[in-house]
Amino acid sequence: MAATAGNTNSGARTWPQLLALAFGAIYLLVGIVGFFVTGFGDFFAHDTNRNLLFFEINGMHNVVHILIGVAGLLLARTLAGARTYGWLLAVGYAAAFVYGLIAIGKPWDFLSINAADNVLHILTAIVGLVIALGPVRNAVTGRTSRV
Repeated sequence: MAATAGNTNSGARTWPQLLALAFGAIYLLVGIVGFFVTGFGDFFAHDTNRNLLFFEINGMHNVVHILIGVAGLLLARTLAGARTYGWLLAVGYAAAFVYGLIAIGKPWDFLSINAADNVLHILTAIVGLVIALGPVRNAVTGRTSRV
């Protein structure tokens, strides 16, 4: 069976699939490692002073990272799935960025977001757009496609 835009049975992955796979793996790893920093108590703690590198985290933040990571690993299997993951990153992290602009320093910030998180969120949203919209060269025709 020949590989099509949404089907990569040839074993070769497109760059959007590889990027989705890489981001999925990174976010999954960050979510797991985050629990070594926060433990498993008080998932919605605010101003935890528990940081992973520069990023403030709590248990719920770790769960979100794990879910995003697993989604990336699963959706990277096809180009269409990777594109969907790109849109999820773009929309979800743009919303997280806006949330962070409003929530930083507020007692109801259930994700315990800081300024470094906000920078990462907008950068991840941009990567999501790149995954969702970036052109892919078709190996059979040599033409560039966004499908």
